[in-house]
Amino acid sequence: MGGRLECRMTSVSIPLRQDAKTIGLIGLAHGTSHFFHMLLAPLFPLFIRDFGFSYSELGLLVTTFFVISGVGQAMAGFLVDRVGARPVLFVALSCFVLAALATATADGYAGLMLAAALAGLGNSPFHPVDFTILNKRVSQPRLGHAFSVHGITGNLGWAAAPVFLTVLTAASGSWRIAAAGMGVWALLVIAVLWVNRDAIDDKAGSWGHEAAAAKGGVAMEAEHPMAFLRLPSVWLCFSFFFWSTCALSAMQSFASPALQSMYGLPLSITAFVVTGYMLFGAAGMVVGGFLAARAERLERIIGACLLGAAVLLCLVGSGLLPGLLAAAVAAIAGFGAGLAGPSRDMLIKQAAPPGATGRVYGTVYSGLDLGFAVAAPVFGALLDHGSASSVFYGSALTLALGVVSASLVGIGIAQRGGRKVAA
Repeated sequence: MGGRLECRMTSVSIPLRQDAKTIGLIGLAHGTSHFFHMLLAPLFPLFIRDFGFSYSELGLLVTTFFVISGVGQAMAGFLVDRVGARPVLFVALSCFVLAALATATADGYAGLMLAAALAGLGNSPFHPVDFTILNKRVSQPRLGHAFSVHGITGNLGWAAAPVFLTVLTAASGSWRIAAAGMGVWALLVIAVLWVNRDAIDDKAGSWGHEAAAAKGGVAMEAEHPMAFLRLPSVWLCFSFFFWSTCALSAMQSFASPALQSMYGLPLSITAFVVTGYMLFGAAGMVVGGFLAARAERLERIIGACLLGAAVLLCLVGSGLLPGLLAAAVAAIAGFGAGLAGPSRDMLIKQAAPPGATGRVYGTVYSGLDLGFAVAAPVFGALLDHGSASSVFYGSALTLALGVVSASLVGIGIAQRGGRKVAA
């Protein structure tokens, strides 16, 4: 592909405090996007009580969110590359405020569908926005840690939203006030980012691989904006996200009922397995940040971590473990998935051609939304047919398929000479 960078990267001396500020602000924004993934789902029992909806109708709200988010994410990458990441970020957060307002004032299904659509629209730009800013503002030696924090804050956002909505609903006596409270949170985040907007300006300064190429005297050929779609590595990264997200979707949605069915464990125990999986994942991301910052063959780290998680899930699916140990092992499997996260994001950075950061991340991360949208009904059907073990075996299989995709991406990067991003 024309304009591909074939030289080793040079590092730019950026103070730790400056990097940390950018990383922290983007982490806050990313955590908020995951926070709004859960705008509606924790309130489903209350919607059934007040409106009489079925679970199928409520499930369509989730599908609407991820379809709009997935399609919008691929398109948002082009917008980010054209107008910059920072203004798109503020528009996205504003959509969350509107989504919370639509939820709080909904008087039926149409109002909740509007909320789901606005939340999905707000969620769609976050990965191209976040990774464009991080890649352009954070110094190369700290990028692995930046990606680690990015992943951790996403997990924390997922974990915080149900607690926030449950506590505020109980305290106020109204789920509408709780939904409005989420809108207030989004407004506070907008205010914090606006005050510190210079730290997330992706148009200022000389950072990232585009700047390194310019300093090294590498001429960048003008290309069609869609030219990156010819790169096999882009679609392999897309497939990697699809497969790995299928496993995450299965664990988030069905690990608890599957463990109940297989091992007879009470809901009071199995309900914490998903929380444990996410917390172990966050811990894995912390360690994974150090691995990604030092490793040359990123796909090997990804492969080892995900295959380790797959083995643990197969043990759970086998039914051979005692019930409590099975629940613990299912949660611990999240550590392996978390370990792979920062290396995964670094691998995509290596696969992205110069000047197409937003487009590549937007396209690749739309595989995440597709994975969520497709996996839930598939694994739900398996569970409906009494095959609880398939939740864990299926998760292990999709993780293994993700390893294959990541390995092929790594081979392609090595063949084109872009293996190492040197500090």
